[in-house]
Amino acid sequence: MELVILRHGKAEDSSPDGDYGRNLVEKGRRQSRDAASTLQSGGLLPEIVLCSPLNRARQTAEEFCSAAGIVAPIVVNWLACGMSPETALNELVGFREFNRIAIVGHEPDLSELIQWLLGARGGSIEVSKGTIACLRVYPPAKIGTLIYLAPPSITGD
Repeated sequence: MELVILRHGKAEDSSPDGDYGRNLVEKGRRQSRDAASTLQSGGLLPEIVLCSPLNRARQTAEEFCSAAGIVAPIVVNWLACGMSPETALNELVGFREFNRIAIVGHEPDLSELIQWLLGARGGSIEVSKGTIACLRVYPPAKIGTLIYLAPPSITGD
């Protein structure tokens, strides 16, 4: 499967509801729409989008899906902050019927997942807010091939 990885867009620095309640700011919403536009223009939209339950990731996924004209995202708890690469691959086994799936989550989880799949060392992949990456993966195997990595500066921000 192709695994599209999208880090949530720019969010508030803090929230009265703590880290869970931080919402996207307008720049983050724009980053989400730009990511959808970039993938749509390349014919690379996912069939399904999974996202973290934290507000900023959920809102990123909702903006992305709305802009892309695809089905609303599915919120999954395993994408919340602190996800391990092993957990991600084990959970993705349940979605193997899809050719292209997107996940929306957080740092450092996403860069660690990419590094782990590529056998790279820590700190070798940077996933800034609004970045899109795509890897060919074979869950539950710990192997991946990087197809592309596009920072928000390329997708329109």
